[in-house]
Amino acid sequence: MKVASGRHRAPGQPPRVLVIEDDGVTASDIRCTLEAEGFEVAVLDNGADAIARVLNDAFDAITLDRMLPDADGTTVVRALRDAGCLIPVLMISALSDVDERMRGLRAGGDDYLVKPYHRGELAVRLQALLRRSAHSASRSATTRGVDNLELDLLARVARRGGRTIELAPAEFRLLDFLMEHAGKVLSRPLIFEAVWEYRFDPGTNIIEVHIARLRRKLALPGELQLIHTVRNEGYRIG
Repeated sequence: MKVASGRHRAPGQPPRVLVIEDDGVTASDIRCTLEAEGFEVAVLDNGADAIARVLNDAFDAITLDRMLPDADGTTVVRALRDAGCLIPVLMISALSDVDERMRGLRAGGDDYLVKPYHRGELAVRLQALLRRSAHSASRSATTRGVDNLELDLLARVARRGGRTIELAPAEFRLLDFLMEHAGKVLSRPLIFEAVWEYRFDPGTNIIEVHIARLRRKLALPGELQLIHTVRNEGYRIG
């Protein structure tokens, strides 16, 4: 079962966000911030209830605390992705170490916001995630192809050599952008601003993390790598 963003919802409704946060003060602050920006907000304080709610309700985005009383946030997002949930997830944590951010992204998070953060940035990050989700959903073409790799824009999966490759939302957007510009060298700033939709931060390694994940998924042992690193310039597919 694929749980897409905003399923079973009437058009024109405000975007719904599920806030998964066990600290009451922080949860209240996030709710007030997002409601002031026009979001409809629901709050849960543990991972088990959140997973059940997401799979049975309609949300457009999720904010997920990295440390919950019953589960690590990475465990929660991984469970959602394994269940076919495609809803964008913004992970929020006081853990600012690069390795911790990488764990969150590898587990299936779409973006990672470190505490303390500016209230306005929280809303902007979510709005960017929603724009990307809407943009992907509105594409008129149904497939892209490079060599023996096919990207299904409706099912949001890749296929290569007769096998289906499940992609996390950020992986899908990145591969979609690379394949849309197949054969061209795309710089890191261009990829970052097109796929993540905010100004490039030279200190981030979010692109490298997602490129590595795509390479592992797309090429089994013995298969040629389709995504190439062009030194000092960027990345190219095909």
